[in-house]
Amino acid sequence: MIQGRFVVFILGIFLSILAVAMAIPALMDLLYRDPDWVYFGESAAITGFVGILLTLGFRPEGEPMFEVRETFVLTVSSWVAISVFASLPFILSSAAPTFTDAFFEAISGLTTTGATVFKDLDYAPPGILLWRALLQWLGGIGIVVMAMTILPALKIGGMQLFRSEFSDRSEKYFPRVSQIASAILSTYLLMSALCGVAYWLAGMTPFEAICLMMSTVSTAGFATSDLSLGSFANVWIEIIAIVFMMMGSITLLLFTRFLQGDPKALLWDSQVRVYLFLVVAASGFMTFWLWQTDQYDFFSAVRHGSFAVVSIASTTGFTTADFNTWGSCAVIFLFLLMFVGGCTGSTAGGIKIFRYQILFKAAKQQILQLRRPHGVFVPLYNHQRLKEVDFMSVLAFFALYIFCYAALALSYSLCGLDVISSLSGSATILGNVGPGLGSQIGPSDNYGTLPDIAKWITMFGMLLGRLELLTLLILFAPTFWRT
Repeated sequence: MIQGRFVVFILGIFLSILAVAMAIPALMDLLYRDPDWVYFGESAAITGFVGILLTLGFRPEGEPMFEVRETFVLTVSSWVAISVFASLPFILSSAAPTFTDAFFEAISGLTTTGATVFKDLDYAPPGILLWRALLQWLGGIGIVVMAMTILPALKIGGMQLFRSEFSDRSEKYFPRVSQIASAILSTYLLMSALCGVAYWLAGMTPFEAICLMMSTVSTAGFATSDLSLGSFANVWIEIIAIVFMMMGSITLLLFTRFLQGDPKALLWDSQVRVYLFLVVAASGFMTFWLWQTDQYDFFSAVRHGSFAVVSIASTTGFTTADFNTWGSCAVIFLFLLMFVGGCTGSTAGGIKIFRYQILFKAAKQQILQLRRPHGVFVPLYNHQRLKEVDFMSVLAFFALYIFCYAALALSYSLCGLDVISSLSGSATILGNVGPGLGSQIGPSDNYGTLPDIAKWITMFGMLLGRLELLTLLILFAPTFWRT
């Protein structure tokens, strides 16, 4: 039987923390003398009341037996419950005209997707802009902790590889899961501080630097302007964004080990090296295309091409130009990058690099086996032997990802979206990238014009991609609920 009492108790703690976070944009509105601080105060009171009520009313008696089923339920319910209460400031302040739009913006921020239904961001109240950024930042650290502590235990899509890897190598630094989470949070805070200061020195106002810092290190993509980072037209800001988008899409625990005096952990990690090679090669190709087609001079081609590649590959979704106008080759290339994603244990979404590595190792093993049927081949990943269950987990994830992508694309088309918007929208939402392609959800548009049913499909897709598919889908299996 599921320990529902303990699940609700933990949800109460999460909502109490969220209520405290709502005080930050309230203070910002007070500083700017914006009347919206009242709505954040009301939202904090409602959220805090419910959180404290659940914490006190469902405090478990004794030490609870928290097993795998409870972990699945808690993971999904926490993302949904927090998103519901996080939408309160948008509703009460009328920043979002409907609950659908408010919930969309909240869940997009917390899943670090960065798809938005808001427009005229240049004139939005400071508290609303800060709340959107803060949701991304909180969602980013939540995602990293989930990837390092929960998903490996649940063996989702080959994530069990990282349970053995990180527990073996980090035991002398982090003997307990709580210490792993604490170390990751410290690294995340340091990275955030460095990014914010760099943005400020590059010419942003302190408020813009804080908001966009949160959006960058969480690889989310919410901006303070409808033109995203293109509104600054500042090459130094774009370089800083590229650096920290890349850092955000690399395993945070490796940076932690780097700071602990173990640089080899970062420099020699197989996943990181493949990811860096991919980004550099893709940036070179995009630069060559933009330059040879006379769309930009060489420097501008490097600038815009590299930024677009890093933004899509890291699943951030910032833009400096409308890449829909770059020609079919560039558009298709960026569309394919939406299926890649960053490294596991980062804030980036997508399929993740390590799964492609394992997929290619499986293909290589089959080819070698065909040539030498009686040969014995031992595939390795980061110096550890891959088992058949690892291959099967990754192959199952790929198959399910393709099925979900096709289902989302078909659902979009039934809602009246055109072919390009349907195909790119399902890819960008499932990968938590943000902007799609085409005229409806492209980099110069947003999701506000979609019908409500399409927005709910989008929200389900964002949550599905963020929770690595199986974590959410398993709740729909009748056998999951049987004792």
